[in-house]
Amino acid sequence: MKLGVTGAVALILLAAAALLGISSLFVVRQTEQALVVRLGEPVRVITEPGLNFKVPFIDSVISIDKRILDLENPAQEVIASDQKRLVVDAFARYRIKDPLRFYQTLGSIAAGNNQLATLLNAALRRVLGETTFTHVVRDERANLMARARDQLDREANVYGIAVVDVRIRRADLPEQNSQAVYQRMQTERQREAAEFRAQGGQRALEIRSRADREVTVTVAEANSQAEQIRGQGDGERNRIFAEAFGRDPDFFAFYRSMSAYETGLRSNDTRFLLKPDSDFFRYFSDPSGKAGAGKTPAR
Repeated sequence: MKLGVTGAVALILLAAAALLGISSLFVVRQTEQALVVRLGEPVRVITEPGLNFKVPFIDSVISIDKRILDLENPAQEVIASDQKRLVVDAFARYRIKDPLRFYQTLGSIAAGNNQLATLLNAALRRVLGETTFTHVVRDERANLMARARDQLDREANVYGIAVVDVRIRRADLPEQNSQAVYQRMQTERQREAAEFRAQGGQRALEIRSRADREVTVTVAEANSQAEQIRGQGDGERNRIFAEAFGRDPDFFAFYRSMSAYETGLRSNDTRFLLKPDSDFFRYFSDPSGKAGAGKTPAR
């Protein structure tokens, strides 16, 4: 009987010891860091992964993510230094570098996101409020994001948070302002297009007038040269005719008659009547051209 009671007690003690042993062990994963809290007070910070010990039933373990976390910030309106309103959509990435301070000041990831979102909005308003719209949307966005990250990192340091990056996903005018800017840009482009067309039309008229003038001058010069050449040719022809007439009057008369036949008997709408024995046809009746000489052709 005594042995049975002793065995039961031993078994209970063994189970209690196993329970105490299991309760005193906990595992920290590679993506986590842990706080050991004893009766509500942090007593130990564990940042390395592995198997660790705690006081059972007294100590509790709070796991805190060690990875880089995302903070999505809703779009907000910011006024730039040139008094233009901007709709800015930004986000941040951060990690918890001091679990103890993070737990003491914020307590949870959700509370940390809320606090960090407030700090991010304030940093964006300060940084973007010191620069112009053009610098935000085009020229200095990378520098502005770096400045916002540095300011946010300094303010988040008191919460045990290290800000890794701040990015402006979109920075644009509000919808109503965008429409007004679009209309103004469209009007400006239409005005420039009309000005370019007017300048092109004026230039075309100048080129066309200069070309017409050059054509007129060229044609006049060409006609003048043609008349000169034609006059020189006529003079040369008359000289040759005169020399030919002086050398052989009969041949010259024959040549003149042949030219008259070619011109007068060409197929056209002109009709005239002559007697067969007229002087015009003297070479038809006599190759020497002497027959019918001296007769007056009929008209």
